[in-house]
Amino acid sequence: MNNALSHNTEPRQLLERLRAAAKKVKGRLAFMEVCGTHTTSAFRCGLHSVLPANVRLISGPGCPVCVTSQADIDQLVALARREDVVLCTYGDMLRVPGQHGSLEKIRGQGGRIEVVYSSLDAVALAQREPNRRIVFAAVGFETTAPATAVAICRAEELQLKNFSALASHKTIIPALRALLENSSQLKINGFLCPGHVSVVIGSDAYIPIVQEYGVACVIGGFEPTLLLAALACLT
Repeated sequence: MNNALSHNTEPRQLLERLRAAAKKVKGRLAFMEVCGTHTTSAFRCGLHSVLPANVRLISGPGCPVCVTSQADIDQLVALARREDVVLCTYGDMLRVPGQHGSLEKIRGQGGRIEVVYSSLDAVALAQREPNRRIVFAAVGFETTAPATAVAICRAEELQLKNFSALASHKTIIPALRALLENSSQLKINGFLCPGHVSVVIGSDAYIPIVQEYGVACVIGGFEPTLLLAALACLT
């Protein structure tokens, strides 16, 4: 993305550019954001209400919760039922249903489930309770994988034998491929790619999507102006 466009252009100019580009297109355009933060930002600023009539912004898989399989949830639920285990998880995983219930339900039944804000919180708990097995529910895309790695390295440094992580991390490129290959009724013209994930994987990671499927990919930030800039580039 052109930095001058994304950082120095006024929102009104970006919107005018987007509308002008949309007028040159025959038919409708469907762009998909694949990050929950983009989805939230778009709704908060009312972005959908100012888009050209032939431009549609679709919400994709979004947050890690949306792409965590039922099998992963079932594994976490099974661990949470064990009396010798303390399961540490991010709060947004509590209510996700598995085949045998949710973590919130297990906690209500007496299971020891701790909500953490950092993977290192789970390591600290393992230090405080050496006689309990502490399992960290490691979910998320590329942005949360480094935090899991940091926790594992820290636990190794401290020689903690009671800390482990159940890794259920996902990568974004296979998710994009799955959307394109399994959504025959949904024509996607371009992806609005998340800035934070892209910092980790680099822009070149999206090249195969562009080359193999002919679908545009633009990396965008999360502020309203940056969303408009990304959509203007896609259009």
